[in-house]
Amino acid sequence: MKTVIALLGAGGKMGARLAKNLAGSRFEVRHVEVSEVGRKRLRDELGVECVDQAKALDNANVVILAIPDTLIGKVAAAIAPQLAPGTMVMTLDAAAPFAGHLPQRDDLVYFVAHPCHPPIFSAALYKDGKPDFFGGGHAPQSIVSALMQGKPADFDLGEEIASTIYAPVLRSYRVTVEQMALLEPGLSETVCATLLDVMRDAMDEVVARGVPRDCARDFLLGHMTILSAVIFREIPGAFSDACNKAITFGKPRLMRDDWKKVFDHEEIAESIQRIT
Repeated sequence: MKTVIALLGAGGKMGARLAKNLAGSRFEVRHVEVSEVGRKRLRDELGVECVDQAKALDNANVVILAIPDTLIGKVAAAIAPQLAPGTMVMTLDAAAPFAGHLPQRDDLVYFVAHPCHPPIFSAALYKDGKPDFFGGGHAPQSIVSALMQGKPADFDLGEEIASTIYAPVLRSYRVTVEQMALLEPGLSETVCATLLDVMRDAMDEVVARGVPRDCARDFLLGHMTILSAVIFREIPGAFSDACNKAITFGKPRLMRDDWKKVFDHEEIAESIQRIT
């Protein structure tokens, strides 16, 4: 007997990715999409017809909420009365579960799964000249999963589904919801995305001061590659004395002394509150 998955938001940007990878799997998938644009995308790209939400939820074993974080609390509360005990509700981000937006039902399983995206040093990023920076296409990526509530066997099922929707998978990590929140928004967005945005601002600044744009871009992206390879020990090596001195001066010039407080529980909670 196949495991039945109700995929809500199936025609959205993320939902369509999941629907593509679930096609041909051992799972029976019922696709739910409110927009005509999304329904047309599923018909044209996958030959999939959507079904009514009530029909999709009827005796479903798993419900995947491929919808924006701001809607998860509202949608989860609306569908909860239709879900049988033991049904797994899967979200694709830790924000809403961490913020307490899932209904208080001890008889439901709550599972979170999120992709790491392909690492920048992956030799498989390109296939036939086309990149798969996001993952879920041809480039392997690792995944992180958290069982918020449920039994150990539920973790096995959730991880299997996560490995299917984010395939091909490099490594699979089991973490807590709290740890997943440290990874995102903490590590990946508050720190990484912010610093990358600052780097883009810095590139624009040197361009404004006279450096040709293509020159500045090539110089920055090239140095990002080699500096990252050394910092993350992808290759053996060390920075020059000049580079180390620049870091020693630059870090306190650019970063507050207390910047690591962004990982404090209160800071993460405030960040997630803004997101959700």
